[in-house]
Amino acid sequence: MGLRDDLDRYREVGEERREDLSEFIQYGDLGQSRPDEVRIPIKIVDLPAFEYDQRDMGGVGQGQGGTPDVGDPVGQPEPQPGDGDDDGDGDEPGEEGGEHEYYEMDPEEFAEELDEELGLDLEPKGKQVVEEKEGDFTDITRSGPASTLDFERLFKEGLKRKLAMDFDEEYLEQALRVDGWGPAKVFEWARGQSVPVSRAWIEDAYDDVPDAEKGRWDSIEEMEANVDREETATRIRREGVDQIPFRREDERYRYPEIVEEREKNVVVVNIRDVSGSMRQSKRELVERTFTPLDWYLTGKYDNAEFVYIAHDADAWEVDRDEFFGIRSGGGTRISSAYELAAEILEQEYPWAEWNRYVFAAGDSENSSNDTEQKVIPLMEEIPANLHAYVETQPSGNAINATHAQEVEEHFGESDNVAVAFVQSQDDVVDAIYRILSTEDES
Repeated sequence: MGLRDDLDRYREVGEERREDLSEFIQYGDLGQSRPDEVRIPIKIVDLPAFEYDQRDMGGVGQGQGGTPDVGDPVGQPEPQPGDGDDDGDGDEPGEEGGEHEYYEMDPEEFAEELDEELGLDLEPKGKQVVEEKEGDFTDITRSGPASTLDFERLFKEGLKRKLAMDFDEEYLEQALRVDGWGPAKVFEWARGQSVPVSRAWIEDAYDDVPDAEKGRWDSIEEMEANVDREETATRIRREGVDQIPFRREDERYRYPEIVEEREKNVVVVNIRDVSGSMRQSKRELVERTFTPLDWYLTGKYDNAEFVYIAHDADAWEVDRDEFFGIRSGGGTRISSAYELAAEILEQEYPWAEWNRYVFAAGDSENSSNDTEQKVIPLMEEIPANLHAYVETQPSGNAINATHAQEVEEHFGESDNVAVAFVQSQDDVVDAIYRILSTEDES
């Protein structure tokens, strides 16, 4: 095994030690990632390399400041980087620490891994038709080019007709030999036996019966007891088929099914309370919850767009970089954000063409009666795959923090409204599961 093989093996071991996905979401450094690239830390195993022993740097001819005089003491080597405990935190050699590199995955891989880890199975919905193409020849029409004639179907229809129309001619001719029976009597009897014969055929066959044979059987019962009736299928297997009674009405022509390719478009509206009560710890919980949701939906859909709305008593659109860091000193009116979201969605993201997710987060504090009188009606009026509200209250519920509770009580077990409560980083993965599993169930 060469050095290159060793290096590859060490790299594999390093990737196997990638941080667990749930642990990364709850406690990891999300800031190292980008919207299109998730970077998860891995502990790098020290790669093999040749190094000089730092304690051997004071030998003859290698001293600092020239060769020492006879009798001069040789001191201890100077501390070198990497020796002992550089950071003064008391770590012993061999304890966890050291540098990290990153395992990079795109949002699609992130979504697959999160599905597997949380047991989700969200199936994106196609909205806008972007292409129509010909699929398999599964559809049938009554007319078309000769090359598309479904001959197998035509043959089957003709064969079914053959079986339905055919009968045992010899058996019927014996009925014409019953004493006292003429064509009318035989035709009546044949109909009772479900024999598909015409009156004309019976009359022609009766004319061919010799006169000496017309009284051969004293009764129809005697004839039936002495003559075996052969089934049509048995006779066809023995003799084959000379002709199939095809009809124009049996013709069918195959043509390709038109398959609509639908692009899976999604718009995610992220709403955040930026009022004075939303301190840094609350903002960090919002970011830790919303960022993985953004990655997940980006990985699930063909085309994902994001709208970021900040609000205090009023609402305004911001870019992503501002969204998680901005803070104002005003009060709180959550309905202002939903009013702006409804306006943006109506103008730019029609429900017929876009999947919609509306995610809001805050500490559940809201102006009096705003939740009941305005927010809940707006949530009901805005068509979306999923509405979600994430309450972030690290210290527990404040007395007037009732928004999440009111929303939860109103919508109950609705399949397109989720409410999640996040008090610490430990709650983040459960909140993400609560949100995505609600959409999954719908």
